[in-house]
Amino acid sequence: MTRLEGRHALITGAARGIGKAFAESYVREGASVAIADIDFARAQETARSIGAATYAVKVDVTDQASIDACLAAVTARAPIDVLINNAAIFEMAPITDIAEDSYRRVFDVNVKGTLFMMKAVANHIIAAKRPGKIINMASQAGRRGEALVTLYCASKAAIISVTQSAALALASHGITVNAIAPGVVDTEMWDGVDAAFAKWEGLKLGEKKMLVGRQVPLGRMGRAEDLAGMAVFLGSAESDYITAQTYNVDGGNWMS
Repeated sequence: MTRLEGRHALITGAARGIGKAFAESYVREGASVAIADIDFARAQETARSIGAATYAVKVDVTDQASIDACLAAVTARAPIDVLINNAAIFEMAPITDIAEDSYRRVFDVNVKGTLFMMKAVANHIIAAKRPGKIINMASQAGRRGEALVTLYCASKAAIISVTQSAALALASHGITVNAIAPGVVDTEMWDGVDAAFAKWEGLKLGEKKMLVGRQVPLGRMGRAEDLAGMAVFLGSAESDYITAQTYNVDGGNWMS
C-alpha cells in the first residue's frame, strides 16, 4: 500500500474524526502527515497514536499569523505535496434566530480558513516549482438548503464554488483542487449536531442520528473511514487529470 509513498501532507482539523481517519489512511499508503489542529494537545495525542510518520502542529485557520507559523513549521520538514482543508465548525438556528457572531464564526472557520490555508499552501507549492494536490471538505449540506442550517449550508456551498475557482486559477501551476462532500458521518462533531437538532426540533438526544441514518439509501450513517478512500485517491497520482470536482461520499443521499 504505497499510493502516497514519499508524499508530505498537511491536514487541518486532523486531531479527531474525519481528519484523523484521513491521516491514518495516508500513513498506511506511505505518506508523512502534519496533524494540524487548534487543539494542539489532542493533535499530539493523535500523532502519537498513529506513529512516527506523523507529527502535530498547532493552527488556528482563522488567524493569518497562525497559518504562517503552521506553514513555516511544516515546510521546514519537507515541501508540502497535499493539503486537506478539513477544519470546520457547525452551528444551527432558524433564520429568525441567526446571530451575527454565529455568522462570523462559521464563515471564518469554514470559508476564510479554507481559502487562506489554500492560498498559503498554493504559494508554497508554486515557489517550490512542484505539482500539488489540494482537497477541500464540502458537504451534502452545500448541495441544498436546510431550514435550520442556513449558515453551515451556505458555508459549504461556498467551498464548492471556491474549489472550482481555485482549480481554474492553479491549473497552470500543476496544482489540482478538488473537494469531498460527505453526507451524515458519525463523529464527535455529529454528536454536537444531534444535540443542536434536539434543542431546535424537540427531539431526544440520539434521535436525530437514528433518523438520518435510516434515511441514507445504504441504511446507515457514514463512518470517517468511509471517506478515506476518496481522500487517498485525490491525493495520489491516480487523480492527476481530475480537477475542479466535488465528489459525493454519502451513501447515496445526493445524486449528481
